[in-house]
Amino acid sequence: MTTQPITAGLGLKPQHFDAALACTAPGLWFEVHPENYLMEGGPRMAWLQAIRAQHPVSLHGVSLSLAGPDAPDPLHLRQLAQLAERIEPVLVSEHLAWSRAGGHYLPDLLPVPRTSQTLARVAANISRTQDVLKRRIALENPSHYLRMDQHEWSEPEFLQELVRRTGCGLLVDVNNVHVSATNLGLDARQYLDQLPVADILEIHLAGHSADASLPGLLVDSHDAPIAAAVWDLYQHLLARTGERPTLIERDGNVPAFEVLLAERNIANALLYPAIDTREEQPA
Repeated sequence: MTTQPITAGLGLKPQHFDAALACTAPGLWFEVHPENYLMEGGPRMAWLQAIRAQHPVSLHGVSLSLAGPDAPDPLHLRQLAQLAERIEPVLVSEHLAWSRAGGHYLPDLLPVPRTSQTLARVAANISRTQDVLKRRIALENPSHYLRMDQHEWSEPEFLQELVRRTGCGLLVDVNNVHVSATNLGLDARQYLDQLPVADILEIHLAGHSADASLPGLLVDSHDAPIAAAVWDLYQHLLARTGERPTLIERDGNVPAFEVLLAERNIANALLYPAIDTREEQPA
């Protein structure tokens, strides 16, 4: 298993398994959605274990529905805990969103009003999750497309209070910050400056797209290269946080592994200017 320091990583796609397994870039790590690996065995689990033998792996969940009206599904939590025990991830993360109600799952990460009632519910669900996993998780900030009038807390204050109540950490998705700030007319840098630096455990970078029917609306689509404005915000955040594990996400229009690795190397050069992030060359 690699002993290189964790630097910047990539979301692992099945079509890239062979290239990922063969890659020797120092410090490279991969992130997966655990929902795709909750089985006991089979080829997909075998591939993940092979990757984990060579590189650190992070689990980034999309279905715990921590902000939903129902507590996290006990069976799902047990399966997630078993996967974490098997894979030994460097980090487990989830979203400040909901996707389940009354036993029904919805195919999206949906927003919630930031009220004191919501705060108590999310805090309880985070605590349940951490108790089962026996580890700290990181919570990702959402993307926003419309204003909600019910908010009682600003989002940085809401996140900071969740950290205080539960001991969780934060996963700062810089693209989400840019998309939300553009759509709602907010100051992205001010948002980043209000987050508790010591509790930021991971950073995500991704591309976005413009909505075809609503001019001016940005969509957190993860189907394009990282925009210049997001790179600028990333450097602004790093000036406060220092080195933090950073992930490049791409979920649509997925290019060749080498293209994503090149974006990863840009992030790595910003994180660790003194480290050679290129792939090791055979002797």
